[in-house]
Amino acid sequence: MLIRALAQKVEITPFCHEHTRRLVEALPSVAGCKAILRLGSSSSNQPDGDEPAVTDNGNYIVDLHFTEPIKVCGKRALGAGDASTDAKELPFLHHKDPVAAANELKNTVGVVDHGLFCDMTTAVIVAGSEGIYVKEA
Repeated sequence: MLIRALAQKVEITPFCHEHTRRLVEALPSVAGCKAILRLGSSSSNQPDGDEPAVTDNGNYIVDLHFTEPIKVCGKRALGAGDASTDAKELPFLHHKDPVAAANELKNTVGVVDHGLFCDMTTAVIVAGSEGIYVKEA
């Protein structure tokens, strides 16, 4: 099982949240993910309760856990065009095509927002077992 810290977060409305969770899990761009409703505190990233985690806007959080490593690296997610290398350097991006995933998620009824910041930045700060470093697009 992937640890929650590496899961992709998606904020969804409480109304029909199970239906929305299933829709998200079935999106082609996130094929192979397991969408899990976060329980407990929304800020702890730990399943520390029996009720859905509620955001400051009153919405729920679904964590997308992936069974396969990424096929495309983070450069595309950073908006730099072709992202065919460096996948091992950005292990938190599990999508085959992060731009397609961002678009599909945002266009899904019931999804409020997601944590993919495509075409919004030119660098990312990575903290991992090798330390902390900045990855430029």
